[in-house]
Amino acid sequence: MKVLHLISSGGMYGAEVMLLNLASAQRRLGCEPIIGVFRNEHSSHIEVAEKARSLGLPVEIFNCSGRFDYKPLGNIRKVLRKEEISLVHGHGYKSNLYGYFAAKALGVPFVATCHLWTAASPAIRFYEFLDSLILRRAHKVVGVSEAISNTLRKSGLSPEKVSTIHNGTDFSSCGDVSPTLRRELGIERGVLVGSVGRLEEQKGFEYFLRAAREVLSEFPKTRFVVVGEGSLRSRLEALIHELGLGTSVLLVGQRNDMPGVYASLELFVLASIDEGMPMTILEALASGKPVIATAVGAVEQLVISEKTGLLVQPRDIPALRDAMLRCLRDQSFAQTLGKNGKEHVQTSFSANGMARKYIELYERVQARQKTKAATSFQEA
Repeated sequence: MKVLHLISSGGMYGAEVMLLNLASAQRRLGCEPIIGVFRNEHSSHIEVAEKARSLGLPVEIFNCSGRFDYKPLGNIRKVLRKEEISLVHGHGYKSNLYGYFAAKALGVPFVATCHLWTAASPAIRFYEFLDSLILRRAHKVVGVSEAISNTLRKSGLSPEKVSTIHNGTDFSSCGDVSPTLRRELGIERGVLVGSVGRLEEQKGFEYFLRAAREVLSEFPKTRFVVVGEGSLRSRLEALIHELGLGTSVLLVGQRNDMPGVYASLELFVLASIDEGMPMTILEALASGKPVIATAVGAVEQLVISEKTGLLVQPRDIPALRDAMLRCLRDQSFAQTLGKNGKEHVQTSFSANGMARKYIELYERVQARQKTKAATSFQEA
């Protein structure tokens, strides 16, 4: 089965990592995935395409000069014909829009994964509303958490159209890894606490930084790093200056050596105010790191409080501080959390397991299409 995955990317973040894990695992299971990436004129992020090529995955680039450029539609149809694509799989509202209409024109099944609707701005809320209209017409829609699946149903999608498939991670990169970030920063000793994500409101970095300042009162030599890029960088830089954290907190930007980043950390923290199923937590757990996270989205299925990590409520700075202090005070406890967390994701959240569920979903969609086609033929 040949599957064209489509994504319009803003950088190497959770959806991109999930897509690469999924496609790589699907290939191992006998599927033939192709990664289709939009090269947007005003925001050309094709890192996911470059990473896909490095993994040996076939890639198609679709140039897009604006929000309503019709050329990608024709180019996607050409790829569908040339490669004899069996099914189109969209990841995100722009990919869903182009993917659905290209697939429909050729009678190819279309499915989509909703990673998260953030409603972060009026423009994004409008695009997400349009996305809901497209997804009502998809053959199947997957939410990466039950909370997202419920949101999809509430937006007007029929319940039988929506399925939940949790994200999975690839453990092959989590073995004996060099702590590249620690070496680069020249931190040979001492505690390094990290958080990873897009620098946007959703990720709650303000709360992470404010809690970090309080942690420093007891552990003044602790260093904190934030990995990622986004629209809030200048605001976070100003907050770091305002809180007097200039020598203790580093914004290190986007990285392409994430296994080495996780290997550099003693503790991983994600203070998000909203999530689906964050790939960063999956990666941190797979790397054996103790995790502190907020109880949002499907996080509680990954971070089982007191067993695989510690959970706090979003925006609760004192609770976030206390959780970090607890792990820093009791390293044995923190190490046990890391060990349990690694075992948990290896058992329940593998990329191969995720890929099998998607392939089974594809097969159900195709079988239903064949049944409908046969019924139409008989009636004719």
